[in-house]
Amino acid sequence: MSKAIVVGSGPNGLSCAVELARAGLDVTVLEAEPTIGGGTRSSELTVPGVIHDECSAVHPMAIGSPFLRSLGLERHGLEWLFPEVDLAHPLDDGSAGVLVRSIDETADGLGSDGGSWRRVFERPSRGFESLNDDLLRPFLHFPRHPFRLARFGLAAMSPATVLARAFETPQAKALFGGVAAHSFAPLTQPMSSAVGVALISACHAFGWGVARGGSQSIANALAAELAEHGGTIETSVRVTALSEVQADIVALDMSPSGIADMLGDRLPSGVARAYRRYKHGPAAYKLDLAVEGGVPWTNEACRRAGTVHVGGTFEEIVQTERENNQGRMPERPYILVAQQYLADPSRSEGDVHPVWAYAHVPHGYDGNAEQALIDQLERFAPGVRERIVATHVRTPAELQAHNANYIGGDIVTGANTPKQILIRPRLSLNPYSTGIPGVYICSAASPPGGGVHGMCGYNAAQAALNGLRGR
Repeated sequence: MSKAIVVGSGPNGLSCAVELARAGLDVTVLEAEPTIGGGTRSSELTVPGVIHDECSAVHPMAIGSPFLRSLGLERHGLEWLFPEVDLAHPLDDGSAGVLVRSIDETADGLGSDGGSWRRVFERPSRGFESLNDDLLRPFLHFPRHPFRLARFGLAAMSPATVLARAFETPQAKALFGGVAAHSFAPLTQPMSSAVGVALISACHAFGWGVARGGSQSIANALAAELAEHGGTIETSVRVTALSEVQADIVALDMSPSGIADMLGDRLPSGVARAYRRYKHGPAAYKLDLAVEGGVPWTNEACRRAGTVHVGGTFEEIVQTERENNQGRMPERPYILVAQQYLADPSRSEGDVHPVWAYAHVPHGYDGNAEQALIDQLERFAPGVRERIVATHVRTPAELQAHNANYIGGDIVTGANTPKQILIRPRLSLNPYSTGIPGVYICSAASPPGGGVHGMCGYNAAQAALNGLRGR
């Protein structure tokens, strides 16, 4: 029986391990940290009984992932729960752009921009399950749905500032812009619409759900699936050199620079140069709150929303993302807030609820942004400060210490530049190959990039199995 070792137990490492084990290989996952899950870990960060997601929190791409859907992980206890409102984006006048799974209900709520919303998002959302088959694969592949992919590309290739011209109202513009900003990229940049169009389409297709009990449940379900196929996981095992692992296949759920450090002179010079030049983007500054009675948002829809984007108008978000990418800390940062307890009350303790938030800040930012985050929350939810009973902060440096793939606090494992959206981590017909026979990269630095969908790991496993058959 051929043997495989996967280094790293994030969702991509676990997905790679599962696919290799399903193919009949003897698979071992080695995880440096005491707990598995990478970006899908959950724990009691503030007060006992209140469950916080440590990084990834809301999972439209996981729910729609072709690979994860094929596994039937509900057999291992994974259950998706949905809030009444998927996303709300409040403005200073008390209004908000509101996104729900129904595209008709969303469009109706956007008034005069309802028709424009349908024109931009109806086709990709109606066919998103098929579209995902192509979006979640390497750029250089023969598309299964070429016409659908081409139509998606027309919108996705645009700068977000250009696509936003389809909308007239500040609510629709801000709603789209807040989702596009998930890319951490300048919204004036070509292809900065891609993440926004994909995530909004995924919402209309599947909803923005959360995992019952915390994002850790995703990792636990994948681990159970791996065990079902004979695979094993060892925690608190840090691999620093290729000589420490002996297997027919070695898959690395690691950043390109981490792989370059680990493989050293074994790595072909051209690959080493590409991995060393791989670009990382702005950082996250993570703030977890335990809030008594929940956040007192001025806008009523925000009180029912699983996710709230706090950043003001579209124009404000364009400015803050520009500043972050130029290395300047914005005075009013763009913040993603998740209220998972609205769909999953098991995460709360009595009337004390977990509120998950992170701000976009410059790469490697070493200042204190906690007050800036709370001030932004106060802007749209006056009185929230008095309801906070405990806080937990992770700075960009602490995020990297907690997960070595988050270089400089870059939680999406790579800047979403046009080049790296299309070609990552290097130009190659087989982007998962490190150039060393049998050794592969399977992290979010490989196609299709960030998000809890497991497809980087699945695709890398397929590349590894093809390489094994060709020997």
